[in-house]
Amino acid sequence: MFTDSHCHLASHKFSAEELDSIVANAKNNGIHRMITLATSLEDCPTNIQIAEKYPEVFCAIGIHPCDVHETPDNYLETLHTFATHPKCVAIGETGLDYFHPAPDGWTENDYHQRQRQFLRQHFELAKELNKNIVIHTRDKSGKQSLDDALEIYSEFANDVRAVFHCFLGPWENAEPILKLGGYISFTAISTFKSAKDSLGAAMAAPSGRFMLETDSPYLAPAPHRGKRNEPAFTHLIAKSLAAARNETLEELALNTETSVSDFFKLPSNN
Repeated sequence: MFTDSHCHLASHKFSAEELDSIVANAKNNGIHRMITLATSLEDCPTNIQIAEKYPEVFCAIGIHPCDVHETPDNYLETLHTFATHPKCVAIGETGLDYFHPAPDGWTENDYHQRQRQFLRQHFELAKELNKNIVIHTRDKSGKQSLDDALEIYSEFANDVRAVFHCFLGPWENAEPILKLGGYISFTAISTFKSAKDSLGAAMAAPSGRFMLETDSPYLAPAPHRGKRNEPAFTHLIAKSLAAARNETLEELALNTETSVSDFFKLPSNN
């Protein structure tokens, strides 16, 4: 059995009417747990409601870096309330996104500074609530967002563990994350023939320190590439990475499920 450690079941690309079949299809494909992540204050309640409805689904609560300009300054009180829900198992998705341009009325410097401010506040919330944190980083080129996120992470590493989701590689970028006690997670990108850095990192990742995720409804694996992704497709990522790592599916499941249970503080048999 596997866990989809990062999906967005509250996305508008998943209608409420089809969630029963989405969750059932995941279970039928050996995916026994799903972590659905909020990206704004507006979709926090929906993610919590989904987690309440389905025993197999847990949630994480946070503000995506691309949403910080639309989030009020006093958001933390509301976020704190959502994050104390018993099915909230992490803080996130948060992080730094230097790929997308600054929105109208913002300079790049001010936009990125607000993202860093929010990321630090998310770490503070995670520390207060004894939860771990899910981080997004993305750059047009280079790795400045990763470096900046690691600098903030280092301030909290004694109290909070971070997973850098949708890790693209190369392997040397993973080393400082793991040194701080963090995790990395891999999407279907690691199965694409053109994504050699991501595949190389997935092959080198130590057991118990990485996870699998779909990031659905985005980034569908072959043979569904270009279509809507869903948690059931985690098994396709697992098959590809098990082969690349020269492991059996059972071995890969043991490694990744240990990571999920440790990071999200879930019982191993949940």
